[in-house]
Amino acid sequence: MNILLLGSGGREHALAWKLAQSPACTRLYAAPGNPGIAEEAECVALEATNHAAVIAFCSAHDIGLVVIGPEAPLVDGLSDSLRAAGVPVFGPSQAAAQLEGSKGFTKDLCARAGIPTAGYVRTASLEEARAALACFAAPYVLKADGLAAGKGVVIAATLAEAEAALADMFGGQFGSAGAEVVIEEFMEGEEASFFALTDGSTVIPFGSAQDHKRVGDGDTGPNTGGMGAYSPAPVLTPELQARVMAEIVEPTVRTMREDGSPYQGVLFAGLMLTAKGPKLIEYNARFGDPECQVLMMRLESDLVAIMLACAQGELAGVTPVFRDQTALTIVMAAKGYPGTPEKGGTIMIGDTEAAKVFHAGTALKDGVLVANGGRVLNVTATGASATEAQRAAYKAVDAITFPTGFCRRDIGWREVARENA
Repeated sequence: MNILLLGSGGREHALAWKLAQSPACTRLYAAPGNPGIAEEAECVALEATNHAAVIAFCSAHDIGLVVIGPEAPLVDGLSDSLRAAGVPVFGPSQAAAQLEGSKGFTKDLCARAGIPTAGYVRTASLEEARAALACFAAPYVLKADGLAAGKGVVIAATLAEAEAALADMFGGQFGSAGAEVVIEEFMEGEEASFFALTDGSTVIPFGSAQDHKRVGDGDTGPNTGGMGAYSPAPVLTPELQARVMAEIVEPTVRTMREDGSPYQGVLFAGLMLTAKGPKLIEYNARFGDPECQVLMMRLESDLVAIMLACAQGELAGVTPVFRDQTALTIVMAAKGYPGTPEKGGTIMIGDTEAAKVFHAGTALKDGVLVANGGRVLNVTATGASATEAQRAAYKAVDAITFPTGFCRRDIGWREVARENA
């Protein structure tokens, strides 16, 4: 089978690496890809925003499955165009992708379905938002309603900070994503990520992880798209995972189906583990980045078979198998991230044999590997414990020469602390 993978980041490199291992994969194409993905797939110049061009490519190259990596093409409705053309696709419809494309949509669905989440107010103007702050206590959680590349959330410690952040949001800091802002109550607890696969009817669990959103050690500094992750997340016990499925994921899939927008693909639930039980922070309509990297490192099952089952409504009876190890990934980012990253810095990858280096934002310039984005590399390793995986990953990080890059030095700290208590 010929497969087309859309995307160019670390998540897509991890997916390409796993898809290429499948005996069902005859030829793997990636658009646009990156230098790391090019080691697994044939990279092609194809714009995901040009639906007609993507469909024409699928027809000309006998594509049997399209895998959409990032969220923007899903929210843009590319999967609908592909399905209308008879091309199997892994990824939800435009209507279903609203679970990520609009935080207000998701909050309203939770309210209707009785899904545990934070209290909230949707606001459509700066004046309305400032007035709504009176309904909440500090710290204030402010979220741009639309897609903001994982950076559209501000947690303001004071009322003055909240008002300033709202002015920025409605002033265009996040573009059209900030045309509406959701204000939420602050939830206390530990965050965790839970993944499920669904074909619109059947829903199955697909692993857990913990991400590190803040840019600096000790969870300090601004939010990012993610500075590292590990999987599984033992804090999300089997009992808690059962509750997440029964109280959050399954009601969501059922409600979407009843509303005429069945969800097909991966459903990524960001959770807060509160004293009252797990509550939904937000949904993503695709694999997390960098959570995908650690999930793919642990997955033993055939990814192509799993994705086809989702696309064709045949997920019943599928049970993904994961290695009984911990995988941990460290993001090496360009200086300036998450603001304006310094591009063009040279990268030399030394002896990282014990780890897998996924390319997230790289390019080749005159045959030399250089930084070409904010998050540049995902250095990923496995071990019998989080402590072992962390040690192996940082050993590989230290074998990489990247003068204009940086990384956190404490990825996995929560679980490492628990293991060594």
